[in-house]
Amino acid sequence: MFILTKIADLVQIAPADFGKLSHMAIEDNINAKYANKVVQKIGLFVCLWDILWTSEGLIGHGDGLVNVNVEFRMVVFRPFKGEVLAARITSQTRDGINLATDFFHDIFVPWNELPDDTEFEASEGVWIWKVEGQVLYYDNNEMVHFEVMGEEWRDQAPTGPLDLSIDQAASELLPPYKITASMKRAGLGCAIWWG
Repeated sequence: MFILTKIADLVQIAPADFGKLSHMAIEDNINAKYANKVVQKIGLFVCLWDILWTSEGLIGHGDGLVNVNVEFRMVVFRPFKGEVLAARITSQTRDGINLATDFFHDIFVPWNELPDDTEFEASEGVWIWKVEGQVLYYDNNEMVHFEVMGEEWRDQAPTGPLDLSIDQAASELLPPYKITASMKRAGLGCAIWWG
């Protein structure tokens, strides 16, 4: 679920940070740049682990920023395919179930990755599983276990100004990193079902 990965990047230290020890200024700038952000094809930045190497700082022309090349390790959230994790149900639609952990909110279980004999109850807006004469509900805010099936990455590069007169512009904003999951196997689904 959490992995340690090595990154090389350029850190710019502003003149306001010159009073700090250089390693503290570098750490602060790395945390400001990456905290709670998805690093494309790497994962969700959780914390800085350590700094492995830094270059000498070079002052940029005209802006006074000190540019430092840095090699460091960070802890990222990026579960592997087949890993079983726990999360809470946040919402449900005919397409499937949305899940979230305390720190990551883009986990989706498509309807075809739910157990056989699972139906969407439109009047209540929840999925139900009919098994052995029982009706089991996937209630919102319920803790569930799921298996990671895959991941989706989307480039978040700016595409230009949004036309706010178009209602669908906001709905088309997609997360930079999304996990696709399954609750089809035995032992997966609502934790209370399995004791």
